[in-house]
Amino acid sequence: MMVTEKTAQFFHGYARDFDAIYGTKNGVFSSVINRLFRQSMKERYLLTLEGCTPIAGRTVLDIGSGPGHYSIELARRGAGRVLGIDFADGMLELARARAARDHLDSVTFERADFLKTTYPEPFDYVIVMGFMDYVRDARAMIERALGVTRSKAFFSFPLDGGILATQRRIRYKARCDLFLYTEPQVHELFAGIDGVRIDARSLGRDLFVTAHKA
Repeated sequence: MMVTEKTAQFFHGYARDFDAIYGTKNGVFSSVINRLFRQSMKERYLLTLEGCTPIAGRTVLDIGSGPGHYSIELARRGAGRVLGIDFADGMLELARARAARDHLDSVTFERADFLKTTYPEPFDYVIVMGFMDYVRDARAMIERALGVTRSKAFFSFPLDGGILATQRRIRYKARCDLFLYTEPQVHELFAGIDGVRIDARSLGRDLFVTAHKA
């Protein structure tokens, strides 16, 4: 399994609180707290949507799709097919309900272990947002994600160092596994992978990486 059962159970129970971070009642990330402390989440969301262009008719795999905000927005924008996978049933329930409410037939959500699942053909875009934080074998995850990518893959890595990283490490210590990175460590994870060029952008608490397939 990509993550431990402890992590899966934590996010199953945390699903509704996590979903509320997006503040969709008054727009994505609308609350004052989100603007102050979760700016990097908003930035990586917008950068990913921007990076998935053109989207009309394209296929997308959203790994660790959570409550489905990325997947559903890309389906709304005209993606041909979007598959969201997650390990937390609570997240999948929210995502499926949102897709059904919006009558989006092009997006589906499944419970899957990505490292053990095979796909008949690659996806145009692969999204790995807010997921590398909890993956023990980061290199295996990256190689596998790039292996099912036709065009671009998008990753976020939580950066180590600073008060926010320290607070997060303390907060998550008893809840689930958490892995933080330095920028050199992230670049090393992609080193030696043939046919891939990466762009990395610091968002404060996260490093946003776009991996381009040759």
